Amino acid sequence: MSVRTISAQPDGAAEPAGPGQPAGTAQLGPGQAARPKLLRAMNEQLLLRHIRQLGRCSRAELARLSGLSKPTVSLALANVERSGLIQEAGQRTGVPGRSAVLYEIRPQAGYVLGLDIGLHYLRGAVADLSGEIAARSARQTRAAASTSGRVAELIALADELCAAAGIGRTAVTQTVIGSPGVYDPRRNAIALAGGLAGWGKPAVMDDLHEAFGEQLVVENDVDAATLAEREHGHGRDAGTFAFVHVGTGIGMGLVIGGELHRGVHGVAGEIAYMPISAGQGSDPADARRRGTLEAAGSAAAVVRAARRAGMRGPVSARRVFAAAAAGDVRAAAVVADEAELVARAVCAIITVIDPELIVFGGGIGQAPGFAPAVAEQLRGLAPVLPEVRVSALGTDAVVDGCLVSGADLAWQRLTALLP
Repeated sequence: MSVRTISAQPDGAAEPAGPGQPAGTAQLGPGQAARPKLLRAMNEQLLLRHIRQLGRCSRAELARLSGLSKPTVSLALANVERSGLIQEAGQRTGVPGRSAVLYEIRPQAGYVLGLDIGLHYLRGAVADLSGEIAARSARQTRAAASTSGRVAELIALADELCAAAGIGRTAVTQTVIGSPGVYDPRRNAIALAGGLAGWGKPAVMDDLHEAFGEQLVVENDVDAATLAEREHGHGRDAGTFAFVHVGTGIGMGLVIGGELHRGVHGVAGEIAYMPISAGQGSDPADARRRGTLEAAGSAAAVVRAARRAGMRGPVSARRVFAAAAAGDVRAAAVVADEAELVARAVCAIITVIDPELIVFGGGIGQAPGFAPAVAEQLRGLAPVLPEVRVSALGTDAVVDGCLVSGADLAWQRLTALLP
């Protein structure tokens, strides 16, 4: 999905960030001479990136890392410190020579609010600019709530989180909401929202902007979970990997060369619409509503398949997997069909992207034994078999990914305002 970006243009001296260049970085155009004001802005941005990436740094370390002279580093740090973005963080002792003053990002310089709206739960957290979580909470939502009711619940959760963090909602630098679907900037609405009835109406975005301001960004929920996996999970050690979510819905996030790949229209990873259907759980009406693969392989499809196979009583995907693990032949057949269906989709991903790692998330994706069953099916389908792992991240993965995305956007906003 598309995310609005903000690039630094200090006093009109720098061009917007170019493709592949870190946002918020000053850039020279063809034939441009570097004016002193532009050079100063570029130096400040460079030092800020080093401090943000490495944590506490001394002037000498920043000079060595950046290639700038120590006097230049001192001048740049003085300006950035006046802006309130960094602060002194004590001194480094216990090493030969004079003790060095250390600098770090000032945590209170900005706050990020991450919210996850699901079919049954709302989750959220507030973090400061250093990434420290100031408050975290979750609550059950009414599955049949109106769109205005869902927005009201999000606002209430945001207010609760901000109060727990000791800030007002107006103090939030960046808000990111993880949501099913893809943000369509032409309509200013969320498309392909799946089971969230009415969530694609333009009035929803109008209400969200009214509540959270122009600093609001809507992020696809699986893409957000993928960002969390890249920062905190198995994806930390993989340059190219696919995060495959299988649960109440089916989706994929794709990281290529360390960067989340969204596609031209923001629909990269919407594998719910892959024309792959098999097994007893498929349903043509459901497929028209939310995609062929999702209708055949989501939790609802597992329940349909189990009932058609003869399971009685209150049936849920969790119960089907538990019954299969306990030796129920009908449930085991349903789980095997689900593993084969997902393996076909993953095989298509492998043949197009050739990732080094596949990470499974979601209630079904993280169910005991499911990922190994998919891997076994892949051995007979795919030309190569990447490493297959189960995400170790919990139910807050979408929120944590929203905080990752929000921290980058907040940083761009704040550094663009440097004097």
